[in-house]
Amino acid sequence: AALGLRGALESLQPPRAVKVTVLGTPAEEEGGGKIDLLQAGAFQGMNAVFMAHPGQDDAAYLPDVAVHDVTVKYYGKSSHAAAYPWEGVNALDAAILAYNNVSVLRQQMKPTWRVHGIIKNGGIKPNIIPSYAELEFYLRASSRKDLLVLQEKVYACFKSAAEATGCQVDLSSTGHDYDNVLPNKTLARAYQVNGKQLGMQFTTNDMVLNSLSGSTDFGNVSFAVPGI
Repeated sequence: AALGLRGALESLQPPRAVKVTVLGTPAEEEGGGKIDLLQAGAFQGMNAVFMAHPGQDDAAYLPDVAVHDVTVKYYGKSSHAAAYPWEGVNALDAAILAYNNVSVLRQQMKPTWRVHGIIKNGGIKPNIIPSYAELEFYLRASSRKDLLVLQEKVYACFKSAAEATGCQVDLSSTGHDYDNVLPNKTLARAYQVNGKQLGMQFTTNDMVLNSLSGSTDFGNVSFAVPGI
């Protein structure tokens, strides 16, 4: 794409003085490589950016949302589950309570909120009260402001489970929070006009165009540089 753009610019009379940069941006799925590059100044001096992502449909914009990941670790005390259960502090109980707390919270969640997670560690043997349990959750919302509200509510679910069971809890994030993608109607319109001239068929499916999509570290870039 960059080489084609350079050729098109050079063919103009007079040629346009435009700098074209191809910037590799790895680690979108884990860690947010674009955010590291953004903080290091890699996008300084750019007037517009375009990010391509594989998908089933061609679209100039999809409603990608803000996301926060959290790893929840509960620490209890092991004991023999048959002989001395009263000596134990059950970390798995805390994990189950936390999962159910989030499920109860769903009734009060906004339609644009998403919370989904798994229990990664729930013990070793049935006759040993688990001293350690671990969950991993993704929290998503349509904006960074809404994401903070959702995060506070979900964290309360995790902390209350620790208090109820007597466990210690550790909450940590593995990487950067991703912002929602900021729409740029001017660039999106230009992309569609030129794409149609080249034979691209853009989706008209409302479910694709208007329903919540995934999340990407490009969202953070879109708040710093105009882009699609």
